[in-house]
Parts: sequence; C-alpha cells; structure tokens
Amino acid sequence: MRYFTLIALFTLFSCGNKEDILLPKANITIVKNVDDLSPIYIFFRTKGKDTLAEVNRKNSIISTNWILNVDKRLPLRIAIPEIMKLQQKKREEKAHKNEKAENYYSYADTIGKNVAFIPFTNVYYKLENPKSGVVVFFTKNNEILVDSIAVKREELQTYLNKLPSNTSNQCVFCFDKNVTFGSYIQDKIFINSLKLSSSEFNMKYEEFVY
Repeated sequence: MRYFTLIALFTLFSCGNKEDILLPKANITIVKNVDDLSPIYIFFRTKGKDTLAEVNRKNSIISTNWILNVDKRLPLRIAIPEIMKLQQKKREEKAHKNEKAENYYSYADTIGKNVAFIPFTNVYYKLENPKSGVVVFFTKNNEILVDSIAVKREELQTYLNKLPSNTSNQCVFCFDKNVTFGSYIQDKIFINSLKLSSSEFNMKYEEFVY
C-alpha cells in the first residue's frame, strides 16, 4: 500500500464523515513511498475558546508503519502530548511488535504535488527545558535562537560548524510550545537538511517542547 492509497483512504474518511485535516506543506519530499501502513488522524477541534486535538486510530495496526496525519493548525502544546501517547503505546507493545515498523508524519509537497512523509520513529519528546547541550530553539515567530543568540536560518549551518566539537556541545533541538504543527514540520525538514556529522555533534533523538 503506497502513498496514493493513503490519499484515497484519507479522502474517503474525510468526505464520508465531513471531516477535514489540513496537512502541513513543504517544497520537498523526504520520503515518497511507504508500504504496509496504518493511517492515524489527529483533528483540529475547538470548544468555545479552547483548541483541542481529536485522535482517530481505529485503523492502526501495531506491526505496520504508522502514518500520522496531523492538522497543521494544532499548536505543539496540544498535538505533541497526543503523539507521545501513541508512541508509548507502540513502543510498549510486546505481542505483535515489529522492530522494522516506522512512524511517519505526512505532509503535502507543493512542488511535487504529492503527499510526502518524514520519519520520527526515534524521536523522544520532552515537555521541558533541556538540561545541557547547544540549544537550537525555534520560536513561534519563525526565528531561531542558538543558546539565546538569534541566528538567521540561512546562516545556521555555518554558525553550528564554527562551534567547538566536543561532547559538551550536543546539539539539542527545541520548539516553542505555541508553534503550529505546520511550522514544526517545516522546521524538521530544515533540520534534516543540515549537515551535522557525528564527529561534530552527538545528535540526540530527543526534542524539547516548552
């Protein structure tokens, strides 16, 4: 089952139940095809002045690749706790666990005109400030702060390359809790483009949201 099947399932589900998920957008495809998948939907909801996330995982099978279709309007403070619950459920499963099964976020590639995916299987989210490391913080205003110093997006690679290379300079990626999920996916794709070798940085799989 490939990405075009996912589109069909997503469309049928949305139209059949009069539901809408606005996927994040980007101009590049990280992963184009995913086989043996289960779609999971995280909807944007409002109740009065409150923003809520509604999760539908009726079609999820533990042993498959999970595709999370998350509405881009949701702030991370609402979306990430729900995603953490899903991750925990899959990681703690013993009976039907498949070590090769991955987790992906879906998004729309506006250039290729296709649904694309970015993996997050090995990401462990923390809803707190990091205790150590070089903090690369993505603000809700689309700014980047490296240890509280503003750095232009196009200059981040050069800035990080100039930092001393030692174990105390682990690069830790952090996000403002009010960043929208759509912006978060764009930031993750940007991070994916950075060339940070293990000899320069000991990349953590933790991401911090606060």
